[in-house]
Amino acid sequence: MSRLPVPQLSFADLQLQSLGVHLDPTLQRVADFLEEHATLIELVRKDLERGLKKPNAGRHGITPAQTLRSLVLMRVKNWDYRDLRERINDGFTLRAFTLFDSHSVPLHDAFNRAFNRITPATLAAVNQLVVQAAVKLDLEDGKQLRVDTTVVETNIHYPTDATLLWDTVRTVTRLIWELHEKLPRGVKSFTDRTRSARRRMQAIQRMTARQREQQQTPKYRELIQISEQVVRNAKPVIAAAKRVRKVDEITRAVIDGICKEITDFCALGVRVIDQTRRRVLQGETVPAEEKLYSIFEPHTDLIKRGKTLKPVEFGHKVFLAESSHGLITEYRVLEGNPVDSDHVQASLDQHQKTFQHAPDCYAADRGFYSAENVENCKDAGVSQVCIPQRGGQRTAEQEDLERSRVFKKGQRFRAGIEGRISVLFRGRGMKRCLLKGRERFEVLVGAAGLANNLMRIADLLDKRKPNRRRAAA
Repeated sequence: MSRLPVPQLSFADLQLQSLGVHLDPTLQRVADFLEEHATLIELVRKDLERGLKKPNAGRHGITPAQTLRSLVLMRVKNWDYRDLRERINDGFTLRAFTLFDSHSVPLHDAFNRAFNRITPATLAAVNQLVVQAAVKLDLEDGKQLRVDTTVVETNIHYPTDATLLWDTVRTVTRLIWELHEKLPRGVKSFTDRTRSARRRMQAIQRMTARQREQQQTPKYRELIQISEQVVRNAKPVIAAAKRVRKVDEITRAVIDGICKEITDFCALGVRVIDQTRRRVLQGETVPAEEKLYSIFEPHTDLIKRGKTLKPVEFGHKVFLAESSHGLITEYRVLEGNPVDSDHVQASLDQHQKTFQHAPDCYAADRGFYSAENVENCKDAGVSQVCIPQRGGQRTAEQEDLERSRVFKKGQRFRAGIEGRISVLFRGRGMKRCLLKGRERFEVLVGAAGLANNLMRIADLLDKRKPNRRRAAA
């Protein structure tokens, strides 16, 4: 993926500018900010050139600057890849923002390939550089910090043992028939059991509470047997495919790729069969950390946060730290469902690393409370710790503290992060990750945070400009 030289404005582009066709002022400030901070582009360049023997050879591809700007635009507008490509291709101003100008815009899958080369570590580094740039521009002082956790969902259906077994059967069978089309003599000695598996899955799903008492276990036993048969019969098919020699290199690579997919899904299917047998047939309670909730997104965690309308969520818990000016100064995709109080010290350390000092006010909800956390905040130099006590009998001193005007003001400040999470969900596409894999999940969270920070910096820069009427007077 070679880089392009910075495109020069064509006569048509100059003519559009002369006619008053300009980019949205907020996006223009974002573009100016990115242009002034070339270090961000260099980080993306390293990812795009990673693994390439001759990055400057070959046909022209999307440049690092175009990649970063397109990724930001995609998250700012909450578009998918096709919308992104079509809007850039049809819009003169968006062509200017993404630096395509009068050059041809690649197809949507080219954007997908470019974005897939960006690593979560790179986006985290870019976000930190953006926050540090805001500090140098005196847009943020880091005197206030509010933190919270939320859940970003993975793109899976609600998991039940029956549907997971059905997913295993239909996916492995589909891949084997794809393999059948690629092999010279096809696949032999494999029985398609998708119809029988689907019927039993649907029968389980449609059972009433009374029917489940007598009919659920036999149906599950039949579905487990079908799933085991499919997984067992897939192994000799893979072995036979690997022994085939009279194919060209491209077909060989395709066959090997399909075989690897079948092997991976069979391994996940074995886990599904095991947890179903333990839970349904043996009556065992399977720990949440041992369960598999999707064979397509096996990294998915089950999260319980005590929410009345949504008691169970499937995805990953995400920690967010926000400054008083709306900048996401830190984000972390967490493993499992850790308690919120585990993240206070780490957030203080990161804040001190970013701003070279502790915040004057540290605000969080009661889930972050512990006596140790309060002491750690005070030892770090936090003058106002606004974390309500959770559980236990509050002392008179704690009662007075939580009733004080300063504490209530800190809690009102804390509530602002709920609005920031809503913006990230509704406006930046962070509610549900449609990308596949844990790494792409982290990239989505990082890209949403980056888009938020750049838009906030653009707004802060606009507010800092002197009033033209006053200047004229």
